[in-house]
Amino acid sequence: VQVVESGGALVQPGGSLRLSCAASGFTFSTYAMSWFRQAPGQERKLVATISHDGTATRYEDSVKGRFSVSRDNAANTVYLQMSGLKSEDTAVYYCQPVGTGAWGQGTQVTVSS
Repeated sequence: VQVVESGGALVQPGGSLRLSCAASGFTFSTYAMSWFRQAPGQERKLVATISHDGTATRYEDSVKGRFSVSRDNAANTVYLQMSGLKSEDTAVYYCQPVGTGAWGQGTQVTVSS
């Protein structure tokens, strides 16, 4: 199982960013996928989850209405579209196939003026 996150950047407050997670080594279309984030000095926390077929999504309360998770099963990729970014969204973002315990290297998102 391998996942590679990308798309992180430095962005101003109120800005937008789209993260990508390319997956390999497992049957992507049969796994729900989750995005997590870990801010400095804090535990890694669940941000969003999408079902295996993309028909169901769930979000942590602080990102509801600002973040949107989607997937392309033909491309073995899951996305996290982030808008209305705030300084408290600054973190390393990770994706994970639900139930596998697999982690990638993460991608850094920094929200700052």
